[in-house]
Amino acid sequence: MNSNYKAHVNTNFEFTVSKEEAASLDMVVGKEKAQVIHDHESIDVDLLKSDFNNRTYQFKIKGTVYEVRIDNELDLLIAEMGLATGEDAVSNEIYAPMPGLLIDVSVTEGQEVKEGEVLCVLEAMKMENALLSPKNGVIKTVHIATGQTVEKGALLIDFEEA
Repeated sequence: MNSNYKAHVNTNFEFTVSKEEAASLDMVVGKEKAQVIHDHESIDVDLLKSDFNNRTYQFKIKGTVYEVRIDNELDLLIAEMGLATGEDAVSNEIYAPMPGLLIDVSVTEGQEVKEGEVLCVLEAMKMENALLSPKNGVIKTVHIATGQTVEKGALLIDFEEA
């Protein structure tokens, strides 16, 4: 299987990059700066913002700022399977997007969580997938435990009604 990433740049452009292409980039990376060699030219890249969990980044290259969102192999598979939801479709229930092994359950019943907070980590297809809270809320019921295997569509977590 060919592994790809999809990069969305400034919501106007979309690029597909294979893992092999990404690995072959000629670059030197620091904490907030990188240098990329492209067409025999060294290009300075400044990292302005980074949200690793949501895979969103803001770069400055030659005075221009770029907003980049990177979809990994799992994101692409979920979209292909039609499991991606719009931002307006926020549910009080979290279901397993695919079969897998729960390697971490980070929440307990009655716990208050913030949008984007990790609820649990599901290992599927040799990848660790953090399932994030779609909203601010309180956990009503946790139907899972660390080490448990779940099927696609299994109810994992309920939120209290708002």
